[in-house]
Amino acid sequence: MSKAKKLLHKLSTGALSSVAALALMVTATNVSTCCWFILGQDELPENAKKLRRF
Repeated sequence: MSKAKKLLHKLSTGALSSVAALALMVTATNVSTCCWFILGQDELPENAKKLRRF
């Protein structure tokens, strides 16, 4: 039973780290872009401003 728990823990940790990496990539690509509609653009969090390329 302990081998199954270790495997499940390893798989869940890998899946969560993959989701976190994907979220960082999406945020980094969307920091420098803006919405075409003025009323549709949300404000960016303060931490996302560090990811700007310019």
